Amino acid sequence: MDRREALKKVAYLMGGAISATTMGVLFESFTVYEPGKSPYSYSFSEEAILAEFAEIILPTTSSSPGAKAAGVGAMIPLIIKDCYPPKLQTIFKNGYEAMLAKSKTKFNKEFLALSTDEKIQLMNDLKQEAIDSNKEPSFFLIARDLTILCYFSSEIGCTQAREYLPIPGKYDGSAPYKPGQKAWAT
Repeated sequence: MDRREALKKVAYLMGGAISATTMGVLFESFTVYEPGKSPYSYSFSEEAILAEFAEIILPTTSSSPGAKAAGVGAMIPLIIKDCYPPKLQTIFKNGYEAMLAKSKTKFNKEFLALSTDEKIQLMNDLKQEAIDSNKEPSFFLIARDLTILCYFSSEIGCTQAREYLPIPGKYDGSAPYKPGQKAWAT
């Protein structure tokens, strides 16, 4: 199974947690983009910034590690470069650069130097801009969706954030579900 097929299956299982844009990219039947053909590349420091972005979306809790521990910061650029069409790659890269610029103008700091509260405020601004412009897709929506997709398809997301049985058993569609219990990983 190739990466695109695996992502389709995870996205299908996650259903409403991912926007129509991301679902469309994963299910649309356009040509698979060859790795290395993207006009954009992401450095280790840019991956660290995306990891911090993802950690605000899915932070570490007392019950499971967050997006940063799951390696989401490195997975997002890989999926953008290998699976997204050039137009969405450009939207993502321009939005990423706009987020960094907004960090400097609003807080007079680099993104990684922002406090958690400042990062949350910046994220809320990006989210509101995406809502106000009513223009899909946007950097925020793509990055948020990929954070969720990458996290819940990682080992940490499947084994620690959700219930996990390492040995397959029979399917029981009426298995009891207790309030507060984690969702089952498939």
